[in-house]
Amino acid sequence: MKLKYIVSSILSMLSVSIYGQIDSIPFDTSMFKGLDGITITAKRTGVTRMAGAENGVTINRDELFKAACCNLGESFSTNPSVDVNYSDAATGAKQIKLLGLSGTYVQMLTENMPNLRGTAAPFSLDYVPGPWMNSIQVSKGASSVRNGYEGITGQIDVEYLKPQDDQGLTLNLYGNSLSRFEANADANLHLNEHVSTEVLAHYQDDYGHHDQNDDGFLDQPNVRQYNIQNRWRVQSGKYIFHGGVALLKENREGGQIHASSSMPHYKIDLSTNRYEAYMKHALVLDPTHGTNLALMANASLHQLDALYGAKEYQVDENNAYAQLLFETSPTERHNIAAGLSINHDRFDQQTTLLSELSGETETTPGAYVQYTYTPDYRLTAMAGLRIDHSSIYGTFVTPRLHLKAVPSDMVTLRLSAGKGYRSTHAWAENNNLLASGRQLIIEELKQESAWNYGISSAFFIPLFEKTLKINAEYYYTHFINQTVLDYDSSPSIIRIANLDGRSYSNTFQIDASYPIIEGLDVTAAYRLNDVKTTYGGNLMEKPLSSRHKGLLTLSYKTPLELWQFDITLQVNGGGRMPSPYLLDDGTPSWNERFPTYVQLSAQVTRWFRHFSIYIGGENLTNYRQQQTIIDADNPWGTTFDPTMVWGPVHGILAYAGLRVNVGRL
Repeated sequence: MKLKYIVSSILSMLSVSIYGQIDSIPFDTSMFKGLDGITITAKRTGVTRMAGAENGVTINRDELFKAACCNLGESFSTNPSVDVNYSDAATGAKQIKLLGLSGTYVQMLTENMPNLRGTAAPFSLDYVPGPWMNSIQVSKGASSVRNGYEGITGQIDVEYLKPQDDQGLTLNLYGNSLSRFEANADANLHLNEHVSTEVLAHYQDDYGHHDQNDDGFLDQPNVRQYNIQNRWRVQSGKYIFHGGVALLKENREGGQIHASSSMPHYKIDLSTNRYEAYMKHALVLDPTHGTNLALMANASLHQLDALYGAKEYQVDENNAYAQLLFETSPTERHNIAAGLSINHDRFDQQTTLLSELSGETETTPGAYVQYTYTPDYRLTAMAGLRIDHSSIYGTFVTPRLHLKAVPSDMVTLRLSAGKGYRSTHAWAENNNLLASGRQLIIEELKQESAWNYGISSAFFIPLFEKTLKINAEYYYTHFINQTVLDYDSSPSIIRIANLDGRSYSNTFQIDASYPIIEGLDVTAAYRLNDVKTTYGGNLMEKPLSSRHKGLLTLSYKTPLELWQFDITLQVNGGGRMPSPYLLDDGTPSWNERFPTYVQLSAQVTRWFRHFSIYIGGENLTNYRQQQTIIDADNPWGTTFDPTMVWGPVHGILAYAGLRVNVGRL
């Protein structure tokens, strides 16, 4: 067998990728001394496993290009771990689910800094355009203490395109059969060898009036969004600076298409303005030992003016975050990181539902230390401890531990345990629930806290001169305090209250990937969620969440990589509906459980030297939830409810797009 194929096979077995961090083993080239030359080939993969003690993956642009990926919320269609579902059928709000739990327990980061919190949460997945993203890091379980005490079930960190990337201009145009049009542009300019800048621009217009289930309401709102960001990088000697500003403006309109003559028009109108700024300063004190000092900070102002029928809600949210970090590796085996952080949230809000809605202000300074011990590549242990003080909840401690072991060249094991906390801002984070006719009751809430434990394993099995990769993992989350969204106690009330009883999540997942032939990669996955919470004194399955999920993806590139074909099949298992109420004739208002359903997506991409064209379709099985809005004929009644969404809200969707690399500026 030729040497280059032997080396390629070894690299594949060790999951080597030219993008991202991966599990790897030091590669000794001394055996090849005396040879005239070595050709090493390694196939670029779209998903790579993180190298450290945490269990996570990096999703890079190769993977994102397998689907339309218009924004962050549409970036996980080929990922078996992350689900994205509509929160309601009226506003278009979406939420991430990780380890069977809602996205409020996933810490959202942009370039390693907490972001998109509070008021932004219901629609935050639409605020990050897909063409802007360089990669997404998804880590599961209680993560590092560096980024705070949140992230009970994991972290999602978005890395944008960089000012120091190859200079040039790229464009992306997209349109679909539901009357959505997008235009994106990114351009960077190297002013000199030390200074570079970048501009990211996005425009979106959903202008259709689609009502596929004929209930008189838009299946999804009409959205017009303007989004722009300017980023800078300066490097001089041992000093590095990153900084930038961002502006977002969005109008979101939904509700009834035509009002009846007997009642007024039910309208949803949300106007959002968001302003952001960030900076990072890094000083490399000793490159030999990785000793550096860094200061990171960001701030945002999020303004929302919302109308839900006759209900009004306005909020101005101010958030500021800063962290001072010191890190050093005195030897190859030891790494120490320590830092100080502070987070400040202020909500000025009012609603027509209450004569007076008090503002919320919380300031939380904290300190942390994290120690990593790596005696060799076969063992990594990382322990971290945080102490924070909330101006509302007082002082609390966050311990976290991660272990990674490589008992053989084909097996990697990871263990994790840690505690997490979260402050709930119920009105801001759940304002989309005001679209429901139910009465919204919010009790005085405690700080949420939970323990998370996980075990995962990765196997790299040589099979027919290729590598079969298998990952298996189990996570258990146990809540001490939790904010519970209760649909079950009353058909006319949505209650947000403190947990009174038990609440937990068990999640098991197994996935495997294998390159069947040259250019054809196949991934199959299965996940089981067992999530239960106490509602009204009864421990019940969490409603509107699929208990099972199956995923099959096939991706094929022709030998010259001119054509690419991607297919994704999802099987979503059934689940529990909130407790139904009885109609006048004695029949239940809806079934107690929703069924299993299948979705199929496909995309074809043609690559050229300076541009690519892609066409595709989503939900090609044309499966959709027939009744996405309860009592749609009576939008002003107490049983009107668009939040009972468990499945797709639209049928087959066709799309096409163009990516153009204009080149050097």
